[in-house]
Amino acid sequence: MPLVTISLPESFSLHEQRAIADGVHDAVVCVGFPLTDRFQKILPLSKDALLYDPVHPDLEAPRSERFVLIEIVISRGRTTAFKKDFLTRIVDNLRQNPGIDPRDVMILFMETERENWAFAGGLQYYVETQK
Repeated sequence: MPLVTISLPESFSLHEQRAIADGVHDAVVCVGFPLTDRFQKILPLSKDALLYDPVHPDLEAPRSERFVLIEIVISRGRTTAFKKDFLTRIVDNLRQNPGIDPRDVMILFMETERENWAFAGGLQYYVETQK
């Protein structure tokens, strides 16, 4: 299960925020997670609360004020090819709708062991269903 946090400038409209969330979720489903596996946080932030370098590490053109930071927590064990496919799908989706330039999209995968997931009731789903 991916847990997705989307941090973005508060200047994005609610419609654009939903389009971003939908684009990320479409990528989640396309790489093999269930359609019902949607857990997302959208964090609209002021200019003072979302700080980023316009060209790091070596962009040819600077990022715009439409910078979006996407953090995805997933279970450990996904291949580099899987992650590349996931990244490409997200960036392509956001380019199409709501029209975000790929240089304005930063994505970070954070991996955790499966026993760290408790979906409800404090039950470690991946551990307890494997018994």
